[in-house]
Amino acid sequence: MLLDDLRRLVEPNILGDPMRPLLWVSKSLKKLASALADMGHSVSPNTVRKLLTDELGFSRQSNRKADEGTNHPDRNAQFEYINAEVLAARAAGEPVISVDTKRKELVGNYRNAGSDWRPKGDPLRVNVHDFPDKELGKVAPYGVYDISADAGWISLGITHDTAAFAVASIRTWLAKIGRARYPNAHEITITADCGGSNGSRVRLWKVELQKLADETNLTIKVRHYPPGTSKWNKIEHRLFCHITQNWRGRPLTNHATIIDLIASTSTKTGLKVEAVLDTTVYEKGIKITDDEMKRLNIHGDTFHPEWNYTVIPKPK
Repeated sequence: MLLDDLRRLVEPNILGDPMRPLLWVSKSLKKLASALADMGHSVSPNTVRKLLTDELGFSRQSNRKADEGTNHPDRNAQFEYINAEVLAARAAGEPVISVDTKRKELVGNYRNAGSDWRPKGDPLRVNVHDFPDKELGKVAPYGVYDISADAGWISLGITHDTAAFAVASIRTWLAKIGRARYPNAHEITITADCGGSNGSRVRLWKVELQKLADETNLTIKVRHYPPGTSKWNKIEHRLFCHITQNWRGRPLTNHATIIDLIASTSTKTGLKVEAVLDTTVYEKGIKITDDEMKRLNIHGDTFHPEWNYTVIPKPK
């Protein structure tokens, strides 16, 4: 399909701020039209422009400075490495998911950024001060975005955003959705940030992934984005930004409201989102010893093994 082929051509070259709905690419219209011609499509540069703007939500934009953190010398090489790994996994029919924790949110009658349609002169009244409610506290929405299916999953945690919570969210997605969607899967590829509960240096993250691999007998490939590039992870601009837009201007008064607002998120391209409440209490500060790490069946890739590694199920 023409639109699918165009999307595949521009995805590795997306620039700008990925959190915004309008993006831009580094390839010219002529080059894109030429590449599409090589794929069997007869299309002019002008038609490519219309497809980019009207169907894919791109626009021509001038340069804008943005703080992306430390610019690692292998930053772009890692982007290309991840892209190649994702394309290979999708071609083989294996699941590829993008994961991360969305910003923690206060639960209660608090102001939520943005605005929504209401009768003139009748704004929703919310608390003046944003002091956390002792009973409701905050929630940590951990997301799993299925890149091939354009579908999202959110586990709404009510305690701490730990590596155990992160892997539990992936485990729940697999049990409720992933296994049914990919019944013949032998492995799963995970793209994640370098920091946070699923960070490349977090020992508990790797221990919990080993448990998941052993339980499911799935080989787990993890590919981390370089430091300072968290917003380039697809879950940020394919899932989280749409959730934020969907609940803009609405107080997140209780857990049920948050679940409903997340689950009602959709896009014209077909995004579907499911959400559940995770009431498990996850402990902070769990220490993993060197001996425990040595017992893991984890193998680093030749290229940046600290970012790219594979968790293999242990023999039973």
